[in-house]
Amino acid sequence: MKIAIGCDHGGFAVKGEIAEVVNELGHEVIDHGCDSGESVNYPDYAEKVCEDVESGGADRGILICGTGIGMSMAANRSAAIRAALCHELFTAAMSREHNDANVLCLGARVVGPGLLREIVRTWLTTEFAGGRHQTRLALFSALD
Repeated sequence: MKIAIGCDHGGFAVKGEIAEVVNELGHEVIDHGCDSGESVNYPDYAEKVCEDVESGGADRGILICGTGIGMSMAANRSAAIRAALCHELFTAAMSREHNDANVLCLGARVVGPGLLREIVRTWLTTEFAGGRHQTRLALFSALD
């Protein structure tokens, strides 16, 4: 899979570690920045990653900021994006299994790097269950 990754200055310190996990699992990283700890606007990076997922240039996306909240809010503005903010393993697994989340949002200032790595690993290895969950996701299009 191709995984688009983006972060703001709050997530920059762990972006490389997240990319390592993606690579270890045999996936390709598409890095949309940011490229330093200098202050930037997180919606700009959420937009780049989400556009890549929406267009099919990436299969999924990962967004990282200080809390993950801003990235989640920015990503979910698009009807094609199902972004999940996850701070532990259970929600990471359920966001994929039940919700077919195509963007993972992480908070680098609220979750330690070891747990962040495991969240990413869980999220990338959990498959969507389909069935009744697909029926529920289809209801999203009725909201447009």
